[in-house]
Amino acid sequence: MDGFSFSTLKKLAAEPDHTDVTLPAVERVRALSKMGYNIEINEDIAPRRYFRSGVEMERMAAVYLEEGSLENAFVLYNKFITLFVEKLPSHRDYQQCNVPEKQVIMKKLQEVAFPRKDQLKRLLHEKYSKEHSEYLKSQTQAMAVDMCSERLQKMSLLEEERQRVAQLRKMQIESEQFRYFEDQLRRQELASRRDEAVPNVPEQTDGSCLSQTPRNHVRLDPNRNKPAAPPKPAATLAAVQNQRVEGLRRVLIPRDLTYRFLLLADSNTARGIETCGVLCGKLTHNEFVLTHVIVPKQSAGPDYCDMENVEELFSYQDHHNLLTLGWIHTHPTQTAFLSSVDLHTHSSYQLMLPEAIAIVCAPKHNELKGFHPHSKDPPLFTICKHIVVKDSKTTVLDLR
Repeated sequence: MDGFSFSTLKKLAAEPDHTDVTLPAVERVRALSKMGYNIEINEDIAPRRYFRSGVEMERMAAVYLEEGSLENAFVLYNKFITLFVEKLPSHRDYQQCNVPEKQVIMKKLQEVAFPRKDQLKRLLHEKYSKEHSEYLKSQTQAMAVDMCSERLQKMSLLEEERQRVAQLRKMQIESEQFRYFEDQLRRQELASRRDEAVPNVPEQTDGSCLSQTPRNHVRLDPNRNKPAAPPKPAATLAAVQNQRVEGLRRVLIPRDLTYRFLLLADSNTARGIETCGVLCGKLTHNEFVLTHVIVPKQSAGPDYCDMENVEELFSYQDHHNLLTLGWIHTHPTQTAFLSSVDLHTHSSYQLMLPEAIAIVCAPKHNELKGFHPHSKDPPLFTICKHIVVKDSKTTVLDLR
């Protein structure tokens, strides 16, 4: 292990980052591919739910591709293929599942997912190769600038030393000349004293020489004649956008959503019966925009609500290219909280889409929020920072 520090070993063990332009294109594409393989299935969720989710997954991938978000599209198509080719066939109920969505998925795999995955892989390889070449070019230019700067600095130091030596030599000469003139003056003074009878006529000397005075020893500023450091070259690499291929994307919710839904559920609420609806919307520039609340046919009571005839719901979503972003339901007699049944229901939504939301309305208590008290260490609940309320309109569709 000699020669390897802990930080070096930690860096070697780390997974490659697909946004790192210092890596070759092959490694970046491979790192991105691994993100698409990271998907697991839950045996407790029916295969049909996965098939339905696959329809929307392919729809999101197409949006990313259309918007030029190549990384996001590539990851989703990889997940699509991994889910339906490798993972889901091992589900215990897979062979017994014979639903229309299954045939749609099989067709999408052959005609869309595989071809687009290969196309995106080529495009990303070209993109990453160009970025890596630009990085290497910038590094070469930076090295050349550093070498030039170092050479100029050496020349500057040599020039300073030459000037220092010249200055010392000049001062030495002036000092010797000054001592010579001092000696000459002493000799003249002694001669004048010895020759008292003779008028004091000083020996003529060159006034121009006597006028010279010794110069003070001035230390030169070593930086005065030093050439300014050459400006750093402009960055040749455009900033690589760190797209949120993984993580929670924002969900934009209309401000009038709950008000419109409660108006529709008012008759059920008066009778103490729950009402539920599906929250739908679209993906735009890596954000989910909630646009519709669809209330399907359902059977309900004071503490339950089950959707029926979901084919009608799916047909409307497919016709309008709507994604499932979550669900909403009322508690006509209870407070606003997610029951154990609600949490189990919402788990399947979040397995299909991590950003999926659940909204509970408690019109009797008129509460904006409300949970049973829990310990804050560790925290059981947290603020949904990916949720943004906007002043937009909700389309409410009642299929009952």
